[in-house]
Amino acid sequence: MQHQLTEISQFFIAGVNYRKTDAAVRGQFAINKDQYLQLLSLAPQYGLSELFVVSTCNRTEIYGFAEDASKLCELLTTQTEGSLETFCKLSYIKQGGKAIEHLFNVAAGLDSQILGDYEIVGQIKLAVKLSKEHDFIGCYLERLVNSVLQSSKQIKTETQLSGGTVSVSFAAVQYIKETITNIADKKIVLLGTGKIGRNTCKNMVDYLDTKNITLINRTEDKAAELANELGLLSASMNDLAAQVKDADIILVATNATDPVILKSHVENTCKKLIIDLSIPYNVEIAAQQLPNVTLINVDELSKIKDVTLQRREAEVPKAKAIILEHIHEFVLWHEMRKNVPVLKAVKTKLQGMHACKLYCSASQDIPSPASPVNAQEKIQKVINGMAAKLRVQNQHGCQYIEAINDFIAPGLNN
Repeated sequence: MQHQLTEISQFFIAGVNYRKTDAAVRGQFAINKDQYLQLLSLAPQYGLSELFVVSTCNRTEIYGFAEDASKLCELLTTQTEGSLETFCKLSYIKQGGKAIEHLFNVAAGLDSQILGDYEIVGQIKLAVKLSKEHDFIGCYLERLVNSVLQSSKQIKTETQLSGGTVSVSFAAVQYIKETITNIADKKIVLLGTGKIGRNTCKNMVDYLDTKNITLINRTEDKAAELANELGLLSASMNDLAAQVKDADIILVATNATDPVILKSHVENTCKKLIIDLSIPYNVEIAAQQLPNVTLINVDELSKIKDVTLQRREAEVPKAKAIILEHIHEFVLWHEMRKNVPVLKAVKTKLQGMHACKLYCSASQDIPSPASPVNAQEKIQKVINGMAAKLRVQNQHGCQYIEAINDFIAPGLNN
């Protein structure tokens, strides 16, 4: 592993999101699990040792500690269809405190295409988990992420920012409900039962009042398990063409790099509504252009009239206040962590002084060295006092001398 960089000024985020790019462009920079693993294997070559990547329908962002953001951008684009040049034109880069604030905002759903979208929290957890499994999350970045997740949880609990069900998966179900009549008579096929697929499936069961739903997943056992749990049907990927041909509504929530719904699957068939929740698109362009196909993607779903939006927007100031509290706590921890080396050095010095009985000569009131237990208690008391002073005013030299004076002062023996 490379030398760890842990200064706030060395923390960067570089990414593209829905604000400047449409779903098609974001698809060029999407990262699936295999690409993520390859990216991690290459990271040491770029001098990077702490990082994680969040790739969702809204965004692809790389977070990490680096000498500068260019290395993060270069590493990310080794695994993307889009080029480094294009990424640099379209991306935003944030550093230090602004990068930390951005991560807090993303986890809270404040930066989501659908305000308050809470699905992003699970996606951040999965991204960090994968990096941690491969030793790319150190104690510093882990502390930051934990603080971010605690903040997000508090916002979820104490505000109505995520009031109701607000997510892309719910927006898909809302669209079906508002545009399709006689839903119970329609055959629905859901392709992909990962996190987004599972949420979409459960929302359909809860809000569409139908179980005429067939689940298909590359790993068949996962589809069968979810179908059994919800009382639905499942089918093999080998039956994909037949299932799609007969379907009225098709939802695609896979992370395949190439389209899985092809023109041959849907041409010369009944009218079909296809909702593609995937980035990159998993529906072939030629299939999207057929007259019997209505295709809706994640960008279009985000434009659906949201009756709860005004209420959730009113919660933004509360959410931001919670975020500021957690950022303050993290920065305080960061500042105290920088004092650890000097505190350890002073403690070692005091223990050495005690061992050689040097402090005894400083006071005629002390006929013999304190007991080991009392001495250790006294040393810790001095260190705690020094830590408190460093918190207020960072003057290592003065406080080093003051700590030694405190230790040898007679009044602190008891």
